[in-house]
Order: sequence, then structure tokens, then C-alpha cells
Amino acid sequence: MVQQSSSDAMPSAADVLHERYAGRLPDTLKDLAGPEHGPVELPLHIVWSGLRTYDLDRSRQRMGLYRTVLAEGRREDIIRFLNRDLLLAQWPLMRTMISRHVREVWEAAFPELAHRASNIA
Repeated sequence: MVQQSSSDAMPSAADVLHERYAGRLPDTLKDLAGPEHGPVELPLHIVWSGLRTYDLDRSRQRMGLYRTVLAEGRREDIIRFLNRDLLLAQWPLMRTMISRHVREVWEAAFPELAHRASNIA
């Protein structure tokens, strides 16, 4: 029986997801230059079916857009569609609506998000 060395081991699904989401992060939250109000239409590479236009002035639609962009957007999409102030304001609730992998990557990269969530709890 041949044993595999740890360097030959396949990465876990969690490791793959962590790397995927980490590779999409902006350099800083200040890079998030997305709109604060009004309708936003997401491109097909982010939303390939269902609702594509979201009204940022409607809380549920804003949360839906952020959740979708965090999960499916590329780095340039995250910078283009997400707004720093809106992300910070809704993070305590948003973090409960996204995958554990997305949440962990964002909170590790931007401690102000984890801090904001802990101040609300």
C-alpha cells in the first residue's frame, strides 16, 4: 500500500471555496464604489436566471443583490456593485444570509466587519 504525502493530497472543498472567495476580495473596503440608491442591473455572468434588476432603496432587494454579488461576482463586480457604507450597515444581518465560506473570508480580510457584527450581537 502506497501512502500519499500531505503535499499530494487533494485540497478539501472548503479550501477550494476559501481560495475562490479570497481571490475576489477588494484590496480595501474603500474600494467598494457601488451605488447607494436606485435600480441596479446585474450582468448575466452573475445572475443567469431570475431577477437581475434590484432596487437598492428596498431592503430585501438590496440584501439579495449583495448576497448574489458576494457569492457569484468577480473582483471587479464586487468593486462595481457593492458600496462600502451599505455593506458595513447591513453586515450584521447579511453575514447570517451568506455561506460560511464567504463570511469567514470577508471577516478575516476585513476585521471591521467581524467587529461590527459582534457589536450588534
